Amino acid sequence: MELLQKWTDTYIEAGCDEVGRGCLSGPVVAAAVILDDNFKQSLVNDSKKLTFKTRMDLDSYIKDNVKTYAIAELPPSFIDEHNILNASIHAMHRALDQLTITPELILVDGNKFHPYNYIPHQCIIKGDSKVLSIAAASILAKNYRDKLMIELHEEHPEYGWNTNFGYATKKHQEALIKFGPTKHHRQSFRLKYD
Repeated sequence: MELLQKWTDTYIEAGCDEVGRGCLSGPVVAAAVILDDNFKQSLVNDSKKLTFKTRMDLDSYIKDNVKTYAIAELPPSFIDEHNILNASIHAMHRALDQLTITPELILVDGNKFHPYNYIPHQCIIKGDSKVLSIAAASILAKNYRDKLMIELHEEHPEYGWNTNFGYATKKHQEALIKFGPTKHHRQSFRLKYD
């Protein structure tokens, strides 16, 4: 199914998405994207449906061919203090703060969002597989977070973050039993597996 280039015909739209909500470790990362009217890239889709290589190949194309984009992250300590839903939404707000163009409509993947600067917003379930700007944001956010988790893997190779990216895989759970959590783990999440 071809993704919608625009949700409306009249507004400057920013697509927003976040990644890393369900992870045991690492930050939550969000991206916001305002597409150029001529943006054409048939490979852009929900980041979860793309291979690692395809996503990485699309990264610079998206950055070079949109009007503006921004990426923001919030650490485990923020997640622990404010909960993962609020941290995810706050990360999207932080990404929107950095855009060089002010959107007139914010398109959000999912069903929850907090009002942002009196700008109307539209929550769209599975928006990253329906709307091009949200899909582009999902790719930028996922690529940024995956690269970060690969770097953190060098620091703590026992958890397998270069392949599980912080999700609760068997290897990650076994490492938590053996070594316990690091400062990169979310203390408010279930980290005990023994």
